[in-house]
Amino acid sequence: MLLGLWLLTLASCTTKTFDYDHPDVALFVNLLKHGTLPARSADSIGLVPRFTVDDIAPLLRHADDLTAISSFPLAPISYSAGGKLRLGECILWTVETIRLGYPASMGCKMVHSDADNYEGIYFLTDDEVSDAAARYRRWWENRRYPPTDWTIMPCYDEPLCGSGYMWW
Repeated sequence: MLLGLWLLTLASCTTKTFDYDHPDVALFVNLLKHGTLPARSADSIGLVPRFTVDDIAPLLRHADDLTAISSFPLAPISYSAGGKLRLGECILWTVETIRLGYPASMGCKMVHSDADNYEGIYFLTDDEVSDAAARYRRWWENRRYPPTDWTIMPCYDEPLCGSGYMWW
């Protein structure tokens, strides 16, 4: 019994810490869902984990998760414009940022491509975010087959091409 209590105490004291320079996708998602993602530093607003191309497939596994999350490590505009933050949409933002090599936008919310500004009326619905997730997965799958000299694919490296959605 005493050994069992000691093991339980030891297990509860060994929590895995999040490393922004070498992030773990599963831990990142779990911390976002629970609202416990630690700030990188006191002045680190807008600093996101350094995910790489190797993290895209694991990230895309969570793109359909529309769980409302309380925060995401981006500029405050993500929250100030209204609407809820959805895990899957922020995951797609992370994938887009990896794809581009720089932050996809100031916030992890997509808008309709005819948006005049970053108002809630232009934000995507849950169904539209799910559609965007499917487009990103299709884009990623097609990347396994590099274009040839004979390939005509105007949207080869543009996941949202033709969708009517964009990152603001």
